[in-house]
Amino acid sequence: MKKGSLVCVGTGLQLAGQVTVIGKSYIEGAQQVFSLMPDAYGQRWLESLNPNITDLQQFYAKKGEIKNRRITYEQMTDAIMSSVRAGERVVGVFYGHPGVFACVPHMAISRAKNEGYSASMEPGISAEDCLWADLGIDPGNYGCQSLEASQLMFFEHHLDNSGYVLLWQIALAGEHTLTGFATTQARLKVLVDLLRQWYPDDHQVCLYEATNLPIGNCRAEWIDLKDLPEASLNAITTLVIPPSRALQYNLRVLKQLGLTPKDLG
Repeated sequence: MKKGSLVCVGTGLQLAGQVTVIGKSYIEGAQQVFSLMPDAYGQRWLESLNPNITDLQQFYAKKGEIKNRRITYEQMTDAIMSSVRAGERVVGVFYGHPGVFACVPHMAISRAKNEGYSASMEPGISAEDCLWADLGIDPGNYGCQSLEASQLMFFEHHLDNSGYVLLWQIALAGEHTLTGFATTQARLKVLVDLLRQWYPDDHQVCLYEATNLPIGNCRAEWIDLKDLPEASLNAITTLVIPPSRALQYNLRVLKQLGLTPKDLG
């Protein structure tokens, strides 16, 4: 292994309260930290742990500038790798979980490993973890599908409406240019029309947003599916779709196992 190294860690959703002990130790012991935090509070907290910080927010498009996010992510990865190649102990710190809807950690780790450097990821508490706790849902009861909203629209997916469905980045549904940060009512109507294959118009869905403050409340707004195009959406909004039909017994498999539905209680 070459001298430089990279570890990508997550801070969770609520700053210092959700970072792991090992994640914090990596931040404190790094020679160079690269951060991608959602606000100044998180950035200042990181600076209290380690002053050698480069804020990756600088690579996003400036006000009035149109910039493809692929370029932004490449620039972020290049900045991280420059310190790794210089032989430093580098830590990338990312909001939430560093491996969930965060391509830069994956890109940087892959590149570092391909170049012969030690590179790894430490998990963080994600928005999905907070969702189960805030809404009181156990995904083990019915099952769950988790999809990015635009991916559902662009590709052939088949939803299981006997379990929960989570659609991430609903505020970007149908946005394909990687230059915009919002969808339109027209695109959301296309999404609703797609979802009608599995759900009625009056099916209750939840607009969920985790809070990033220990004393704050999450957003859990229930609306009819048909009203989604007019709903207020933010970058962190997730659409939670509860089951619309009961679980169906697989009688063929039960027979092979020597069981009947009664045996399952």
